[in-house]
Amino acid sequence: MPVTPQVMTCVAEEFLFVVKYVQSLGYPEINWNLGCPYPMVTNRGMGSGLIANPEKIDAILDRVHSETDIIVSMKMRMGYETSHEIIDAFSVLNKYPLKSIGIHARIGKQLYEGGVDLDGFQRCIDHSAHKLFYNGDITSVNGFRQMADRFPSIDHWMLGRGLIADPFLPMMIKENTELYPEDRIERFSKYHNILFSKYEEKLDGEKAVIRKLGNYWEYFANAFQDPDNNIKKIKKMKTIEDYDQLVYKILQTESSLARIDV
Repeated sequence: MPVTPQVMTCVAEEFLFVVKYVQSLGYPEINWNLGCPYPMVTNRGMGSGLIANPEKIDAILDRVHSETDIIVSMKMRMGYETSHEIIDAFSVLNKYPLKSIGIHARIGKQLYEGGVDLDGFQRCIDHSAHKLFYNGDITSVNGFRQMADRFPSIDHWMLGRGLIADPFLPMMIKENTELYPEDRIERFSKYHNILFSKYEEKLDGEKAVIRKLGNYWEYFANAFQDPDNNIKKIKKMKTIEDYDQLVYKILQTESSLARIDV
């Protein structure tokens, strides 16, 4: 989409409408997501596809801050094509009183492949006037410790997929331990059952529920024995009864191994 005054005005008007609607619901803050990497979004100049257009970002933030009193925070990738795109964007972002910027240390076209760019994130620290959050590939306590050592000025962190894979990770990071609670399986089972019941209420039909939970198990499975085989089995489930039996078996196996380890 060409960056013309008409285009920038249109985009700013649309975002301003959203901001005012959010405020009408009683919310004092909005988080603007410039992190989405998927082509259906970025090809329209949105998500991480907008980072390379500081003029558009400026037009939007100018309208929001001049016409409303909402607090703006942001979630970003480091760009879509290159990690230097965000550096150019900081010349605009630094003009505004943003609450914070959470940065996923990848570029958009990576999607979720490849490693994070830690040197690129350091450049963000060097060029930003705002409070930054780090996001990307924190999947263990040891991994968090490495990031905290690498970036001592950062004191806020986003876990993303690491939290889906391991619901105990935030607690373990806060307690600075790599030991799981003794009742891990029982607590995970309760957590899983809550997820299941909520999706069962929301989604239409057994297959839809199993498919949704199957997506979670692509992450969950790594915390249990034989993850690849378990994922394949879950993906083949056709009924909730079969799914329940399989999950029960996975959890019972893990519980038995935990008792043996003790």
